[in-house]
Amino acid sequence: MKNDLMMIGEIADFFGVSRKAMRLYEKKGIIKPVKVDAANGYRYYSAEQVQQLNALLELKAFGFSLDEIKTIIDGKTAKAPLLKMLEKKRQAWQEALESARYKEECLSEIIKNVQNSHAAQNITDMTEDERAWLLVKMVCLEDIRAQKALSEALWL
Repeated sequence: MKNDLMMIGEIADFFGVSRKAMRLYEKKGIIKPVKVDAANGYRYYSAEQVQQLNALLELKAFGFSLDEIKTIIDGKTAKAPLLKMLEKKRQAWQEALESARYKEECLSEIIKNVQNSHAAQNITDMTEDERAWLLVKMVCLEDIRAQKALSEALWL
């Protein structure tokens, strides 16, 4: 039977997880070894546990907690709550993407501000106060956007 099974170290190394993580997954009841040798305490895993670990790691990469993963892997969740859980995680990733896009746009604006600033060419010659004010003007985009919006509104 041992020929069909993988030891904890083999499965951990194969998936790039620690033995400690494997024991945590066992303690949480997510992935239980198919056999534990009574003489030496070695844990053995079948192909089914290998598939479960693969699923666990994929779900973990999506940001699911171990408790959520246990619920999903156990298969005791009805379709509707499972879909709700998956949709909630998808929405969280959508919000993270939007936040990342916003930050990327802000950085692009900062880059433009630095590139277009004649004063930035002399930044090393400035006093700390002058440098601080220059950086505030170039980096604080909300103030710049508000000023642009106010300026546009006044000229309309």
